[in-house]
Amino acid sequence: MKKLIAYSSVAHMGLVTLGTFTVTQQGLEGAIFQMISHGVVSAALFLIVGVVYDRLHTRLIARYDGLVARMPAYAFVFMVFMLASVGLPGTSGFVGEFLVIVAAFQVSTWAALLAASGIILGAAYMLYLYRRVIFGMLTKPDLRAIMDLNPREILVFAPLVVLVFWMGLYPASFLDIMSVSIENLIADYQVALGEAPENSLSALLDVAR
Repeated sequence: MKKLIAYSSVAHMGLVTLGTFTVTQQGLEGAIFQMISHGVVSAALFLIVGVVYDRLHTRLIARYDGLVARMPAYAFVFMVFMLASVGLPGTSGFVGEFLVIVAAFQVSTWAALLAASGIILGAAYMLYLYRRVIFGMLTKPDLRAIMDLNPREILVFAPLVVLVFWMGLYPASFLDIMSVSIENLIADYQVALGEAPENSLSALLDVAR
């Protein structure tokens, strides 16, 4: 379970890198927004794994099935963060991915298509993880006695769920704060490029620094 979530985390960081190198308003806003969303969603997904590990002391996908029958609250919280990870509209994961893909299309169609294919693959293995763990027949005896989320765990997940939907439904509250800084960053970058002599290695190194 942790491996699949880690692969998803790497895929999101690839989108952050792509958005950064577009050096556009949309791309940089998407990259920063995606970093914030990733910090919330990936942390929550690792906590999701920790919940069942605390009960059965294993992270193997094959050891779980049909948990929705015994852990409906857990299944709902897992679903929220899984959908945020794959970028469902209305969740925090969608806004950053959308901005990065739009900005990438303006710079390089091939880069945008490759990034989009990565998003599709990421959605496929996250949905696979959720289906294997949550749905299906409850066949394993030790899972019949497993307990749902306790009040302490609900208290931990509740603000993260709220944040996922807040970022997804009202992204302007985050984007407005970062827009001025990004505009200044792009302006400084363009000034630096304009002052650099063409085909000058030393100038490129200065810009990189």
